[in-house]
Amino acid sequence: VQLQASGGGLVQAGGSLRLSCAASGGTFSNYAIAWFRQAPGKEREFVAAIKWSGGRTNYADSVKGRFTISRNNAKNTVDLQMNSLKPEDTADYYCAVVDGYTMKAPRYWGQGTQVTVSS
Repeated sequence: VQLQASGGGLVQAGGSLRLSCAASGGTFSNYAIAWFRQAPGKEREFVAAIKWSGGRTNYADSVKGRFTISRNNAKNTVDLQMNSLKPEDTADYYCAVVDGYTMKAPRYWGQGTQVTVSS
């Protein structure tokens, strides 16, 4: 299984970024794809997830109403649209294949993409 994350960058507070995770090398119908993030000096935390089959979503409270996760099954990609960004959203963002029940237990990790939000 390979996960390729892209779309990070530098943005001012209040701005938007769209991250994309391209998944390959496996079948994901029983799993979900999630985004996690890790800020400097902090533990990695769950951000959002989407069930590959059915599209059920789950969000961390800190991003609800600002971030939207979506999937394109034909392209095997999962996007994270991030709006109204805050400096505290600054982190390395990782996509992962996670279990299909809690949608938070990682099975496979992709590499990170850096998001920096300036105040």
